Amino acid sequence: MNILRLSIKNVIAKPLSTGLSLLLLSLGVGLISLMLHVDQHLKAQLNSNIQGIDMVVGAKGSPLQLILSAVFQVDVPTGNIKLSQANTLLKNRLIDYGIPLSYGDSFKGFRIVGTDGRYPENYAMKLDEGRLWGKSMEVTIGAAVAGKTGLKTGDRFHGSHGLGEGGHVHDDQVYLVTGIFEASGTVVDQLILTGLQSVWDIHSNHGQEKGHHQDEPHGEDHHGDEAIHEHVHEKADTSHHQEADREITALLVKFKNPLGMVQLPRMVNENTNMQAALPNYELTKLFSLMGMATTTLNMVAFIVILVSGISVFISLYLGLRERSYEMALLRTYGASRLQLLRLIFQEGVFIAVVGFLLGLFFSRLGLLLVGLLLESEYHYEFSPSGPIIGEGYLFLMTLAIGILSALIPAISVYKIDLSKSLSDA
Repeated sequence: MNILRLSIKNVIAKPLSTGLSLLLLSLGVGLISLMLHVDQHLKAQLNSNIQGIDMVVGAKGSPLQLILSAVFQVDVPTGNIKLSQANTLLKNRLIDYGIPLSYGDSFKGFRIVGTDGRYPENYAMKLDEGRLWGKSMEVTIGAAVAGKTGLKTGDRFHGSHGLGEGGHVHDDQVYLVTGIFEASGTVVDQLILTGLQSVWDIHSNHGQEKGHHQDEPHGEDHHGDEAIHEHVHEKADTSHHQEADREITALLVKFKNPLGMVQLPRMVNENTNMQAALPNYELTKLFSLMGMATTTLNMVAFIVILVSGISVFISLYLGLRERSYEMALLRTYGASRLQLLRLIFQEGVFIAVVGFLLGLFFSRLGLLLVGLLLESEYHYEFSPSGPIIGEGYLFLMTLAIGILSALIPAISVYKIDLSKSLSDA
């Protein structure tokens, strides 16, 4: 007598009740699995992108917005700060180094970020081909940028104003791709990096003639050779003035020791017109908010799983009452009580395992949709991953619900009265 095959046939014989149990169970499992993956993936990505960054300095506004825009490049900046003020701050004895960032333009939705060589060094970036940018209007692009735009080393392109697609194209200035970074899994994969001078040149020459761009203040109108001659002679006199007027979007700061985290943020926020935000602190608050949302969704999912367990119990119990004669008949044909117990428990376990597998399928489908959404909105790659430890515990919980759902029906089978069941038929 094949007890397993009989168990499966009994489950399949009740498509409506079994289907409802499987639907509820798979939805609960799928939602919890989805939240486990999203939570683990986001925390890993966020933590990897703040490596080497103790403080972010930018314009006054929301500290979280400053972190999201300057570190993760997924929000609009709070504004600009003076380069001279940033340089003054970097002279503080508690600061090891600072990485300036300046942006506002993009190419096909990918941000063009002006910075220096410390930025890719901070993420241990390696070149897949070509070299790092050197002169103004040279760029080195991330792996995702190269993959999505088709840009190659030696290609030229025009940037557009704004951080999204559809902005005004700077058709009088051309960027040259000098290199492509290897994929790193960090925010650099989604960026087009260039020198600060490129960003200043682009915006100081917006609307001016092509070819007369370096170091010209915004709004000047030069004409012909006389203007060029005059510009060359005035370059030295105006350089100091331009340096004072130049701005950057944010400054990423690394402290020499923990004392900097105690003193500098408060000093910047209280004594300057700039804002200092601590990535670790802001991310802790963000994770706290995410944790509350995740806990709420998980509670809902647990309730759904418990309801599915009740559904499995009702299905097995009612099915047992309808099959009491069949069970008594099996006993008369030589089936032991242990075999009947196995029959009932296997039905509960079968529903639990199938529901769990369907839940994993739904979670992977959800992860795929989340990935497509993040890629379209932020050019952020979010690929479904393999099994994680949390799903192992989730499987044990699902299995336990299946076994507990079959417990009372199994006890009823164990205590079945053969003569009464056969005579009632």
